[in-house]
Amino acid sequence: MKKTILTTILAGSALVFAGCNSEESTNGDTGEGGAFEPTQNIEMVAPAGAGGGWDTTAREVARVFGETGIIEENMTVVNKEGGGGAIAWSYIHGQDDSPYNLFVASPPLMFVPLNGQSEVGHEDFTPLANMIADYGAFAVSADSEWDDLNAMFDQMKEDPESVTVVGTSAPGSMDHMQFVRIAKAAGVDPTQIKYVSDQDGGALTSVLNGSVDVFSTGVGEVVEQVRAGNIKILGITAEERLEGEILSDFPTAIEQGIDESFINWRGFFGPPNMDPAAVEFYEAKFQELSESEEFAEVREKYGWNEMYLNSEEYEEFLNTEYQEIETLLEEIGLGN
Repeated sequence: MKKTILTTILAGSALVFAGCNSEESTNGDTGEGGAFEPTQNIEMVAPAGAGGGWDTTAREVARVFGETGIIEENMTVVNKEGGGGAIAWSYIHGQDDSPYNLFVASPPLMFVPLNGQSEVGHEDFTPLANMIADYGAFAVSADSEWDDLNAMFDQMKEDPESVTVVGTSAPGSMDHMQFVRIAKAAGVDPTQIKYVSDQDGGALTSVLNGSVDVFSTGVGEVVEQVRAGNIKILGITAEERLEGEILSDFPTAIEQGIDESFINWRGFFGPPNMDPAAVEFYEAKFQELSESEEFAEVREKYGWNEMYLNSEEYEEFLNTEYQEIETLLEEIGLGN
């Protein structure tokens, strides 16, 4: 499935940046032939606090860039939290054409603007490269009566009010919408899903004490609790089973007859109007990073899949994803 997606991206994006290379840099350091080379500290913004997916990705990327020397200039990670990412996006948007202010992003860069909580979205920035694919997981307590997704979804079809889904993101954002996407494909009425948001860290506790029924979260957030025997995973949103201890035990929705997946893509952007020479520099460096043994070890550590897309491919992928997300949000009454 991934190969098909990438083939489509490549075919549809060949002309996206045609003609860009003739532009002159307004805020970079270019040498012979118009090539860009950074000559000062690079700021990498994580649009949230320490410890989450954005922060972890940004810090691991900066660390490996530095340790391998793929990028010689220092890369400093800065946390700018608030507004589900909107505070950081507004800041980066103000750094027009700068090649020294980057940020890491994932689907909330679409969800938050579509929910009317940010004035800027993915189309207002310069896509540099996607790096990884992460996936969602649907967890229940170890003693739950459900052993697979279909058993849970059958109950939701019969009595939607009897099943409560909890996530750490706001309604209309990541944890909510990955569940909606899979549930809809299973035949559940997406407008009837009972979702509650717990952004204070109590979502897992709520599942364990029985006050909610299922936890929609990221695969990386459930491994240790599964290992401890506290929860079980009914399904994940990947196209195929993941590799690794514990991870390989998690069944996909697809193998349970539900023909849908949800990719928590994670990649990097710059401000609007970046010099094409700087874009070319960064996409090449991110590709080198993606292909390195050091970053392969990072992916294995966190259960991430490799999903490198260059700037053109990334833009095409994002535009397609945006259309699907916009349609789904409108269907459940949360679109702008």
